[in-house]
Amino acid sequence: TIRMWDAGTGAAVGEPLEGHTHWISSVAYSPDGRRIISGSVDKTIRLWDAQTGAAVGEPLEGYTTDISDVSYSPDGHHIVYGSDDDTIRIWCPAQYPANVTTGFHLDSNGWVRHPDGGLLFWVPDDCRNGLSCQAILTIPTTGHNRVVRLNLEGFSHGSSWTDIKKSDT
Repeated sequence: TIRMWDAGTGAAVGEPLEGHTHWISSVAYSPDGRRIISGSVDKTIRLWDAQTGAAVGEPLEGYTTDISDVSYSPDGHHIVYGSDDDTIRIWCPAQYPANVTTGFHLDSNGWVRHPDGGLLFWVPDDCRNGLSCQAILTIPTTGHNRVVRLNLEGFSHGSSWTDIKKSDT
């Protein structure tokens, strides 16, 4: 739970921000004061509307270690966060807002699943760490903690797989 307090009076402001399932390790306001970002030991990052306390989009998930620090860039266009896997990631919400989802997701056994729950394909264990969208940059970009990107644009599955045809050239 995250609580906001009036620094002058010491009174609680609004309702608690609830959603993380474990300890919250870091919280930061955006430079314009409109958003709050939080990172947690539950391995997720959440965005909040600072005025209403409502969650903004879905949490960023899929990390294999605790989120230790979160911060906004001075211009507010990027969110920087670190995790206990010794990486720093930079997320650009304008490129990939938290509330935009493909519906596809990676389950705990490495299967990428269709929104209806059907299996699409399996991702090897050594490629799951850092699986992310193109709007997230991981530092370092090589080695065990590298980013793996899946581009499902134009992906055909189910009965539509027969629509795929190799080019004659």
